[in-house]
Amino acid sequence: MAFKFFMKRKVAGNNIEQPKQNKQVKKFFEPKKKIDKPIIKATDQKPVYAFIDASNLFWGGRESMGFGIDYKKFKEHLEKSYNVAKVFYYGGLRIFDFEYSVLDYEKIDFEKLTEHLKTLQANSNEADKEAIEKSLNKINFYQILESYGYIMKIKPAKVFHDDDDENGEKTVLKANCDVDMTFDMMRYMQQYSGIICMTGDGDFAAVLNYLNHHDRPVTIFSRNRRTAKEIREIAGDNFIDFENLRPIIEYR
Repeated sequence: MAFKFFMKRKVAGNNIEQPKQNKQVKKFFEPKKKIDKPIIKATDQKPVYAFIDASNLFWGGRESMGFGIDYKKFKEHLEKSYNVAKVFYYGGLRIFDFEYSVLDYEKIDFEKLTEHLKTLQANSNEADKEAIEKSLNKINFYQILESYGYIMKIKPAKVFHDDDDENGEKTVLKANCDVDMTFDMMRYMQQYSGIICMTGDGDFAAVLNYLNHHDRPVTIFSRNRRTAKEIREIAGDNFIDFENLRPIIEYR
């Protein structure tokens, strides 16, 4: 009798009855069936957001791109042709010994930083003056973009030296914004209907693939020769080469 008490109730066919599944349980990361989508357009409820990985896309400036970009025209093109409501720009900046911490959750104060760097520059040697001038020029550029309506996501660049540079004369600046950009794509996900992502970096493949499979179609703006294979596969027909935009956004 004790043995029968612990046995599960049997049904026809001598099969053990299976526990009922909760139909509301859903795997968060389970991708939906992939559906080919046209280039994104904003819905009546949600707009389109654009994310610019400047360090990857525009590294080398005019010499690397082959032409200069008119960022005012560029933003206007995104707004008119793709109904973009917000354009996030991710980049780095050498701030020297300016007091700032990303943990404060505040953006860099360009006005205070400019004042600090000019004071520092006045009391520096020629080599340091030149390096500081580069930061001042970049601040000026960032402020111009800000005046156009770009949302600036700038972080301090870390300074490294080549291992074979015994005298420490060749500095290498690194301000990896991949995590910041990925974080924003995910935390703003409920605000947009789709994104335009400007990067060719394969490190973004995971988040872009996720968005594509969860009703947030992705269009890629990049440079053909600097775009990872995975990014091209995710974009499919929604890949725009910057060279094709040259007649529209070139600075003249």
